[in-house]
Amino acid sequence: MLTIAKFGGSSLATAARFRAVKALIAADPARQGIVVSAPGRRAPEDSKLTDLLYAAHTLRQSGGDWLSPLGEIESRFSEIAQALSLPLDLSALKDGLRKNTLSRDAVASRGEYYCAALLARYLDRKLIDSADWLCFAPDGTVDAERSYAQLRRLADAPFVTPGFYGALNGEIKTLSRGGSDVTGALAAAALQADLYENWTDVPGVLTADPKIDPCAKPIPHLTYSELSALAEKGLQVLHEGAVRPVREKGIPMRIASSFQPELPGTWISGE
Repeated sequence: MLTIAKFGGSSLATAARFRAVKALIAADPARQGIVVSAPGRRAPEDSKLTDLLYAAHTLRQSGGDWLSPLGEIESRFSEIAQALSLPLDLSALKDGLRKNTLSRDAVASRGEYYCAALLARYLDRKLIDSADWLCFAPDGTVDAERSYAQLRRLADAPFVTPGFYGALNGEIKTLSRGGSDVTGALAAAALQADLYENWTDVPGVLTADPKIDPCAKPIPHLTYSELSALAEKGLQVLHEGAVRPVREKGIPMRIASSFQPELPGTWISGE
């Protein structure tokens, strides 16, 4: 049994959430491949880390105060690293911004990269940089078969890999927002996983927006087609591009809450 488990930003926002995710992973030995987003907001007033990274790059290009968002980024990661007694080295990001040698996509990708690096160290697992396996074609689309072959070559042990980005001609290129879902689905397809889990902060696909309807309940089961239709209409739980890779390989998907892992969530399959 092989499970690829993707954890969203809310699942990894704090050191306490890292501990909860470690326990969740340990509860099922099949969870051999882990894909992560950048750490999410700790509180509603927090800025998203990816937004802070974009701001740092934009301000550096325009001659503005790029040190301010960089300081907040460093503080967020340091808070997690220190609480878990993990090493943290952001020098490559800081030097790249100072020398103005990093592209916008390269800067934006560092939220996922440093999150994966911390979690890999915390779990004592292999870190596989997604720039080393997720390949883009010249037209900007994902080169699935080449990506699959690369990950199969690298995934020789339990691993953690960042979501959201890959590489094009040796340069980092990001997917659209929410692209870590796509990374997880591609990893599951590459390794012919038995299950793709998408762990988030809601207990599955709900019957309504819980902010509007507090009585909204998880839908127990959906087909790939039904989930694709919901994603295309703006469903916030899953990126619209995350369905095709697992659907093509016939891999079932589970969307569940890392805050309430005992709940069944929503299962997606072909029937």
